[in-house]
Formats: sequence, C-alpha cells, structure tokens
Amino acid sequence: MRILFFIDSLCAGGKERRLTELMKGLRLNPEVNFEIVLMDKRVHYHQVFSLNIRIHYLLRKTKKDLSVFPKFYKICKDYRPDIVHCWDSMTAVISAPTCRLLNIKLVNGLVVDTPVKQNIFNKHWLRAKLTFPFSNKIIGNSRAGLVAYKAPFKKSSCIYNGMDFHRFEKLKEREIIEKDIFGKSGGNIFVAGMVAGFENRKDYETLITAALSLITSDDLIRFVLVGDGNNFNEIKKSVSEKYTDKIIFLGKRNDVESIVNIFDIGILLTNSKVHGEGISNSIIEYMALGKPVIATRGGGTNEVISDGENGFLINPHDSYQLVQTIQKIMSDTNLRQQFGAKSYEMAHNRFDLKIMTESYFQMYQQLLQENKN
Repeated sequence: MRILFFIDSLCAGGKERRLTELMKGLRLNPEVNFEIVLMDKRVHYHQVFSLNIRIHYLLRKTKKDLSVFPKFYKICKDYRPDIVHCWDSMTAVISAPTCRLLNIKLVNGLVVDTPVKQNIFNKHWLRAKLTFPFSNKIIGNSRAGLVAYKAPFKKSSCIYNGMDFHRFEKLKEREIIEKDIFGKSGGNIFVAGMVAGFENRKDYETLITAALSLITSDDLIRFVLVGDGNNFNEIKKSVSEKYTDKIIFLGKRNDVESIVNIFDIGILLTNSKVHGEGISNSIIEYMALGKPVIATRGGGTNEVISDGENGFLINPHDSYQLVQTIQKIMSDTNLRQQFGAKSYEMAHNRFDLKIMTESYFQMYQQLLQENKN
C-alpha cells in the first residue's frame, strides 16, 4: 500500500499534529509505504524528519502559481501512490485533477472545522463543493464538521483525532515549571490555562475579560496562555503591566504537555462569529492529563465535552458565564477530581493514537479492495 500525504505545512496546528501522529503510527505497519508533500518548508513537528520518509516540497511563487499542478502530477507519476490523502482545501484542489488522470484514489481530509459561513464566500466551503465529487473518501475529525460541509453521506467517515499518550510520560517536574512561569514553586494557587493560536478563530477577548474580573477579586488564581499568532501582541497589550504576573503570556512553547500538567482547569474558547471547531487537540491534551475542561459550546466540541460530566460547555462570548463556571470549579475540589477522572477515561478510550491509526488503515484497505472488485 503506497500513500502520498499532501498538506499545506507542518507548522504548529491541529491537523498538522494529527497527520504527524498518524505517520508515526503507520510507520510501524510493514504493509504501508508513504511519502509526504509539503507546500511550506517551515516544520514545527520535527518528528517527521526521524521517520525516514521522503519529503517533497511543492512551493508556490504566488498564490495563483499554476505550476504546482504539473509539479504535483510529476510527483505522483514518479511515486505511483495507490492513495493520495490531502489534508486541507487547497491541497484537495491540487490533488483532484492528478488523481482523476492517473486513476489514484483520493482521500479528502479538508473537513477539520465546522464552517460558520456555509456559502461560496467561504473559500474552504467552495473548495469542498468543487472537490467532493472527485473524492473517493471524505474524512472529517468530527461528525458536526461533515454535517456542516454537507459531505455526501455514502462516502464520508468520521475519524477522531488520535494522540500518542507516551508524550505525557516524561514530563518536567511540576516545581520546575511553576518556578519557570511564576518565579517560584508551590503555593496555594489555582491555575486556569488555555493553549491555542492567537488568531481570530479563538476568543481571547472573552477570556481576558473574565480573567481580569477574577484576578482582581481573588488573589489565588492565575491564568497561563500558551501559543502565538497574528493577534498575540495586540491581546497581550490589552492586559495592564500590573497584572502580567497573574495573566501570563508564554508564547510558543515546546513543553506544552508539562505546562498543561500544572493546570487545574483547561479552557478552549472559540470565536463562534467566524469559526466552528472540529475536534480540538488542546482539549484532548487537557483530558489526557486528567484536567476538567471549559469550552465554547458548538461544533465538534460537543462531541468531546459531556456538559456536567467531564467539563462545562458555555455560551459563545459570555464572559459572565465563564467567570461563574471557573468559580464553581475552583470552589469544589471533588468536582474537579471527578471531572478530571472522566476526562482522562474518555481521552484514553476514544482518542488513542492506536484507534485513529487502525481506523485510517482499515479505510485505506477498503478503498483498495473496492478498486480490485
């Protein structure tokens, strides 16, 4: 079985992490041979270099550089994959003509969110409509995403994100992380954290509003924000310097698992005006470390958070509800422990890398079997 993976980049992100984890899992399967095509030379997930696979770089001079189509055709002609598995809308557009010309099965993995704008003015929605007819299989990481994109039912499947839980075994000592972040270790503080890109699709405005309300009324709470992005500096400037020891912006970090380990609660807020979540890797990371979660209601998040069982779903852009929910969890140690245990159980039962890898492998096998029949 020869698979050619095609993704715009391996910069830090949800689908990028998911593909990296999948390749790590498939590398252990002697029946699978694969290569990867990237449209960007920046690579955050350096594990890809240790997989001993060929990496093709298909770089565009401009956004409308049509030379990528014949270049991709040549890569496929030389490698002769049984399956091309694209991971975003642009790579789906580039893949479709070549797969049709060379009779290669196309797995379309562009469904990674739950689109708010379901019309041709959403470029991802438009590309989905253009490429679904040429796709042999459409994969979404949430059922909500497949429904929102109106993916054809008969050739669509939901495969949840899988996580390599070995990542959480060799963590830095809690005291080391606390000293790094707070300047000292220990202390009777409550840590609320959010790991997410500082982009328009995330709702840091509501988080900051709630955080300012809480830190001015309770000296024991701290907020730790991990990630970077286009809006990082603007959001950081919205917090007065006198509060920067309580609302802490860490930027991009390579020790995210160790940082999440000191959280008492994990938060993921979505800007529902412009974005709908698929399945958030950040939420799964919180859960894998036994953390209760607060997240914005809607999209694939509803498939991960059982409201009132392993966390709370709150209404979009509702800072008052966020404050109340954090206070509720802060004041009830037993509730935190119960939610954390439920989170841990769900993460390991539903989002294990082995489950995801096996689901993809079975799907690939079924596609090739259909070809033989």
